[in-house]
Amino acid sequence: MKKKIWLAGAMATSLLLSACGDKSFEARDINPATDICKICNMSVAAEKYAAQVALANGDYETFDDIGCLMEYYTKTDKKQIGEAFVKDFSGDTWVNVETAIYVSDKEISTPMSYGVIAFKTKEEAQQFIDSEGKGKVISFEEVKAMDWSGHA
Repeated sequence: MKKKIWLAGAMATSLLLSACGDKSFEARDINPATDICKICNMSVAAEKYAAQVALANGDYETFDDIGCLMEYYTKTDKKQIGEAFVKDFSGDTWVNVETAIYVSDKEISTPMSYGVIAFKTKEEAQQFIDSEGKGKVISFEEVKAMDWSGHA
């Protein structure tokens, strides 16, 4: 009987410990008075261009431009990154960096002149392109493949 109780306790502990590895990460609010871009050290004042990384250890890194985020993201061990988020340009929503829809054009003004903005849906991205007459929809894989060095 003691062996069964011990075995049940060991299994329960094992399940609890394995669940700890499935940590969920959420974007947090940006505070323009205190949040500084990790790459360029500028204040994250214009939230529609903002990005952030929730680190696996629970800390956060903030960015004032998607380009600054990508400089950090592409050089950081993915085990350190819990989840990354970009601000939806057309609203107040944080979007996972991998599922966001991006619009790129050198004529799109962003804080550090990278010219890339993010949207929650392809429809919103296309509406921006149609109304502004510039930009092209690109995927996260295309964003990752861009040369982010030397802009900031």
